[in-house]
Order: sequence, then structure tokens, then C-alpha cells
Amino acid sequence: MRNVLRSLRHLRPAFQRQDCVLISVNVAEEPPCHIGKSCHIHSSAFRVVDHAETNFKNHLFTTTTKPLSNDAAKLTNRETSKAGPLVEYERRIDNGELVEGDACQVDTLTELQRLYDELVESADTCQLDRNSEKPVRSGWLWSRLLSHPSYSPVKGLYLYGGVGTGKTMLMDLFFDQLPSNWRKKRIHFHDFMLNVHSMLQKHKGLSDPLDVVAGEISDDAILLCLDEFMVTDVADALVLNRLFRHLFNKGIILVATSNRAPDNLYEGGLQRDLFLPFIAALKERCVVHEIGSSVDYRKMASGEQGFYLVGTDLSGFLKQKFQQLIGEGTATPQEVEVVMGRTLHVPLGANGCAYFPFEELCERPVGAADYFGLFRKFHTLALDGIPIFGLHNKSAAHRFVTLVDVMYENKARLLCTAEGSPQDLFEKILTISEAKNMAPRTSSRSRKNDDSNLCVDNELGFAKDRTISRLTEINSKEYLQHHAAMLAEKKERVDQNAVEA
Repeated sequence: MRNVLRSLRHLRPAFQRQDCVLISVNVAEEPPCHIGKSCHIHSSAFRVVDHAETNFKNHLFTTTTKPLSNDAAKLTNRETSKAGPLVEYERRIDNGELVEGDACQVDTLTELQRLYDELVESADTCQLDRNSEKPVRSGWLWSRLLSHPSYSPVKGLYLYGGVGTGKTMLMDLFFDQLPSNWRKKRIHFHDFMLNVHSMLQKHKGLSDPLDVVAGEISDDAILLCLDEFMVTDVADALVLNRLFRHLFNKGIILVATSNRAPDNLYEGGLQRDLFLPFIAALKERCVVHEIGSSVDYRKMASGEQGFYLVGTDLSGFLKQKFQQLIGEGTATPQEVEVVMGRTLHVPLGANGCAYFPFEELCERPVGAADYFGLFRKFHTLALDGIPIFGLHNKSAAHRFVTLVDVMYENKARLLCTAEGSPQDLFEKILTISEAKNMAPRTSSRSRKNDDSNLCVDNELGFAKDRTISRLTEINSKEYLQHHAAMLAEKKERVDQNAVEA
């Protein structure tokens, strides 16, 4: 394996010094291209990051630090199972799919391999096999007969760390190695909570609907993998406390990723004292592991000009690009089914592409359920007029963060116009800590010179880095190539089904 790694290192210069750029568009300057006869566009690129290119399509990770794959080899040379996330990691190194390892990710993979091995050993005890006989867990009668806890003998794992450190990729690597016949589920946290609220509505009127919901969840999946665990809503906070008390009592094993340490979840939220027992239970039932890394892998992808447009008065250009994407189709207003009988109005939609002015999608009372419904039907979003965020449009900023999360989870494509780069959009959003560290007033810096549009919001401040990172990746060449390949594969399946029919 060392010989393989040594030969691969000769390829390093080809991967270095690749710029990741977004396109900044100004109207009425000398154009490199022409839109119609009278409209000219000049594109001047600004730098987002300066790192090596990574292969997004396979979610592979590299780093600019010293080679560490020998450390990974030592870890996997120990006696362990012949499968699992750490074993798969070494396989990718041997095949040349990974150039070097990241010490922080190798450390995390060790934890995931430990969990994998424990699950394999305790599969029968935990009743992970879908084909094995299992007791009926759901329903109020069972909850009354079962008076003692039935915690799983295996503790779960709570992974947290900064944006772009590979949390989602590592959890997916772990999940994909699990046997297909296990009772397992991998779901984004937003989607999970939408399902919970929908199930609660169905069981409304029962003495303890959360117990019934927990029973239905545990019947479907004993191993629950939640990506992007983030609590911002008081209703979710109160539901999570009681829901997971029931879930852990029914043997659920939780694997979660988050940007926040458990003790920082729902920080500063309303009635947080009622949420604290959940944090205690989470730390008791999960091994808490921090992923530390100085590299944001999402920003290492090479840029693609033409999909993220910065400037004003570009609505006409955006609509022309939108028309190019839908081809011969005719865009018309449409209605998308969401949850519990609700619908979302789409101003223009055709051939899997939807067009929205920013205010219709983020300045109205819409939320994660609407966005999930949107991307179940459309694979591409054209969004016109993303503003700079601040105190005056804080609610729209929260919705935009959720929109980007759902878009990223569904691997959708974004075509947009914005008032600034992803960094510019959030430069007025601060955490409490950032606000405290701002330069103090002096005689030359009076109160009247302060920016009245600064928004101090902890949740939004912590979420902005993730959103900036994802917007950068969504605009990368690798992401767009992966999206095109996904559409081609889907079309091929549809054509094949049509032939067989």
C-alpha cells in the first residue's frame, strides 16, 4: 500500500492551486458574451478559496497536510471485522480513490468502526434484523405493560464539528456499510421532525401520542441516523425531550451529526430548562465525538461560472438561463403537494425546473415542509434576487438557510441572482461572541456610525458558515457534473421502463 501511496503522491502537483470562483456580473460593460442584441454581460471572477480540487461525485476527501494514510493502515491492521467504514476507507486508499488521509477523519472513522463492530456483535440482542421475530412495541397497551427501561446494550454516536469537515460523508460511509436487511434509517433532521409532527397529527387525541409515534419509529428502524441535528424551534425542543425518552426506552440507537456540541444545542432558546433532560439523555446514550479539521472540503471544489450571478437588474438574464434549462417545455404556474393537505404555489415550472422570486419563497410564511415538497418534484431551482441579510430581514435569512439545507440534502441544482457573494450575503449576521469582539466605540467611532442593520443571532450566526460552504459547493463544477449524471441516469431508467411497458 505504501508503494501505491508513493506513486500517487507524484500526481499531487496536478491537483494543487486550483481556484474556486463564483461569477460576479455587472451590466453594461464590455462583454465576453452577448445576450440578445442590446444586453451585454461582463463577468469578473472573485476568489472564494484557493485549495486543491476534490472529487465531489464520490464524496472523496483529501487534505493539504502531511500524509497520514499509514496511520490509517496501522489502525485497520488490527483484528477486526472484514467490513465497516474504516475497512472501506482503506479499500479506497488502496484503489487510489483517496490520495491522503485526514487525521481527524481517520479518528472519527475509528469511532464509527467501533460502533459498527459492536452492532454486528449485538445484532440479535438489538433486534436489528428485519427478518427476525420482534415484539410489538407500539401502542398504549404495550407502553403500560413495559414498566422497565429496555435500553440498547450499544451506545450510539454523536458527531459534531465545523462546516465542511466531512460529517455527512463519514456518516453515509458508515450507513452504506450496514447490512441491507437491518432495521435502519438515514434521514435529514428537518425531514425527521416533519415526519414526527405529521405522525403526531395522525394520533391526536390519544393519551400519549408521542409514545405511539416512538413505537412506530422503532418498529421501522432501531438504528436511526440523523444528519444536521439542529434545534431552533421551541415546539421541536419540547417534542424531542419526551420523544427520545420513549425512543431510547424502546432500544433505539442514535447516530447524529451536528455543528453544535450537545451542551450548545438550543442555546438561548425559550424554555430551554425543559430541553436540558434531553441533552443529558443524549450524552448518556451516545458517545460524543468532535471532528476537528482546519479544512472545509466543500470549498475545495473547482468553481463553475454562470449559475451564481452577482449583480442587479439580472432578472431577464436569469429567465433566459431558466428557459435554456427547460428546453422545449413551456413553464406554467403549478401547485406542489406538501404535507397534511397543504400545497405550495410555484410561479413557473417545467421539466423539473422551478422559478421563484426570492420574496415568494423566503419572505412568506413557508418552511422546511414546503421546501421538501418542492424538491420532491423539481430538481432545479431558479431563485431571483437573494438580498444581503441583516436585522431587517432576519426571518428571511432563517428561511434561506433552511432552503439551502433542504436543497443540498436533495442534491438539487441552483440558478440564482444575488446582491453579493455567499460571504457578502451574511457579513452582517453575527453570533453573540462575534458581536462582543467587535471594536469598542472610541471618540472617532460614535454610536451614529454603527451599522444599524447588524443582526446578532446565535443560531443564524452559527448556521451562516454552513450555508456559505454549501452555496460554494452547489456552484462547483463537481457538484454540477454529479447533478447532470444523476439526471441522465434517471432519464435512462424512465426510457428503459417505457420500452419494457
